[in-house]
Amino acid sequence: MIKRFRTFLREVRAELKKVTWPKQKEVYGTTIVVVITCVVFGFFLWAVDIVMSRVVTWLYGYFG
Repeated sequence: MIKRFRTFLREVRAELKKVTWPKQKEVYGTTIVVVITCVVFGFFLWAVDIVMSRVVTWLYGYFG
């Protein structure tokens, strides 16, 4: 079992050497895009929630 584990770790190390890691500037740029997208979608969903809440309240008042 220990031999299999060592083999596994060697293979993991070999695969990690093949990885092309992004530069700091790329990581920063994509992080900014993700944060802005989350904020935009958050405001969008908030607005949809407010509208739907008012529609449901109006429907309950009209039909109920």
